[in-house]
Amino acid sequence: MVAQTLLIDADDTLWENNVYFKRAIAKFISFLNHHEFSPEQVREVLNDVERECIAKHGYGLNSFSHALVDTFECLSPPVTPELHAQILGFASLIENHPIEMLPEVPETLDYLRARHKLILVTKGAQAEQRGKIERSGLKCYFAATEIVPEKNPATYHSLMEKHDFAFHSTWMVGNSPKSDINPALAAGLHAVFIPHGDTWILEHEELAAAPESQELLIVGKFAELREHF
Repeated sequence: MVAQTLLIDADDTLWENNVYFKRAIAKFISFLNHHEFSPEQVREVLNDVERECIAKHGYGLNSFSHALVDTFECLSPPVTPELHAQILGFASLIENHPIEMLPEVPETLDYLRARHKLILVTKGAQAEQRGKIERSGLKCYFAATEIVPEKNPATYHSLMEKHDFAFHSTWMVGNSPKSDINPALAAGLHAVFIPHGDTWILEHEELAAAPESQELLIVGKFAELREHF
């Protein structure tokens, strides 16, 4: 294969991420112990509040903390300073957690970087994402890292212009239809979808079909990229 450019997502593509949020949310719902709303209903309220908080605060733990507090205030009596501290404690469980690499990621990146140009593209809060990248030990496999506030067609167009990539040889690799696959295809790139069982519910979206001049690959795990690139 002619050398390609692979834009590779980080959270839940290279390492586990959403599972930590799910555990924190489970603890929060248990702590709330609502007597009228089921755990599923509480989660639905939290999802709606998270969408609002993302619009105000962006992605990351700060936004997640706001969402937990706002959800508690929405469903229960006013939050006292003591309750506020306890609620924030659920979010702090996620901060600086050890990186849990997905299977065969380092070996696969080592294989790919000898053949193609790899760019890490992740969205979220700058300091948080930089911290995870550093703790992962994977930065050495990438020619560049990009931390963006959102992944949409405009973001991908901007990255293409910044790095002077060719559309016909650039692929976005990730687990999120909403952020990695659909906007990349809309921007004119190829894409590789790697489903993850714990993909964040707010990243769920029906997978788009690739336009005639583009390709969409679906693989079962990250290591399978070696069979295609």
